[in-house]
Amino acid sequence: MFDNLSLKLDKAFQNLKGQGRITEINVATTIKEIRKALIDADVNYKVAKEVTDEIKEKALGEDVLTAISPGQLLIKITNDELTALMGGKSEDIVIEGNPSIILIAGLQGSGKTTFSGKLASYLKKQGRSVLLTACDIYRPAAIDQLKVLGEQVGVDVYAEPENKDAVKIASAAIEYAKKNNHRVVIVDTAGRLAVDEEMMNEIARLKDALKPAETLFVVDSMTGQDAVNTAKAFNDRLNFNGVVLTKLDGDTRGGAALSIRRVVDKPIKFVSTGEKMEAIDRFYPDRMASRILGMGDVVTLVEKAQQAFDEEEAKRLSKKIRKNQFDFNDFLSQLEQVKKMGNMKDLLGMIPGMGKAMKEIDIDDNSFKPIEAIIRSMTNQERENPDMINASRKNRIAVGSGTSVPQVNQLLKQFGEMRKMMKTMNKMGGGKRALSALNPFGR
Repeated sequence: MFDNLSLKLDKAFQNLKGQGRITEINVATTIKEIRKALIDADVNYKVAKEVTDEIKEKALGEDVLTAISPGQLLIKITNDELTALMGGKSEDIVIEGNPSIILIAGLQGSGKTTFSGKLASYLKKQGRSVLLTACDIYRPAAIDQLKVLGEQVGVDVYAEPENKDAVKIASAAIEYAKKNNHRVVIVDTAGRLAVDEEMMNEIARLKDALKPAETLFVVDSMTGQDAVNTAKAFNDRLNFNGVVLTKLDGDTRGGAALSIRRVVDKPIKFVSTGEKMEAIDRFYPDRMASRILGMGDVVTLVEKAQQAFDEEEAKRLSKKIRKNQFDFNDFLSQLEQVKKMGNMKDLLGMIPGMGKAMKEIDIDDNSFKPIEAIIRSMTNQERENPDMINASRKNRIAVGSGTSVPQVNQLLKQFGEMRKMMKTMNKMGGGKRALSALNPFGR
């Protein structure tokens, strides 16, 4: 996400490296490169020009002219302008009414149904009782998909597969929600491959009948400027409340995220990556701007860790580390919790400076599978006492896990070195520091 844009912006700022001050001459080249980088990222040309004009105006201000580090100050100005471009501040979803109704709109293939499931999971974690409603009356597969997602996240799904009236289905779902104490109703609607009058009429009828607290427009960020144009067409007809950007982990240039707020004047409320139900994040313009400029997003990384890690488990683990009893069962437990945090390459990109370093490295989340297979092929006794694993046991573990003896040896060696490091830190009184690295709650 935004890899190419980040690299091109970094190159643009190199023009000011070593300069003692910003002048009209040296800033002109940098601004030109920034504008080109934004347009290459599929940002609307008019938007790119407006933003770079604003950056130039501020960069040539009196305070900046006397700056010692003009490159850093221009990065700061660019960061502020990108943040403003994407909305300035985060806006939460509105939950009003009993039940509160959230209408999901968008084209076919944009990820509406998957997002509906993710949003249900997100709200359920906040302690809300949610009902998913299947109102895509044209695609039986969409109804089946929503049922599968509902079962996956533990949320009820209301559907009438034989009914071809979306408004009646949604109205019946609301009555069902009231009787069963569901406080939020998420309505998944039908889409088309392109904007057409029939689809617009149907979603408009649904909005008029349901009077939702929120109408969210879901858009595939990989479609670039087409996403922005589609958003404008939907907004002109529906006047939706917010935007959801899906597939941000794909080969996207970022133009939709950077342009959509300025064009439709509606906030981006959520971003979604991958198929996992946990892969949904509230959108923060300032954090996204920092990531684009290679400054990372530690706040989101910590929040993800807090959501994924169990505090009681962390306390239990701290005791085992202090007693030098950390074993493969504990290691496996930590792997499971790290996987809950999301795409590994995306997570590493949140660490300041890592985004650029990770560009050419392909990190497959499946890379954990051989490690997990090896550990799961061990007996419980072997997991608790790795030192007892001899040559014959290694052979059995390799066969059972579908790996090789050298791979088993490598994992045992790495695990042994990790235990030695923990033991050394405990002797030096660093047990708490070791725990803080594993425990996001810092206790």
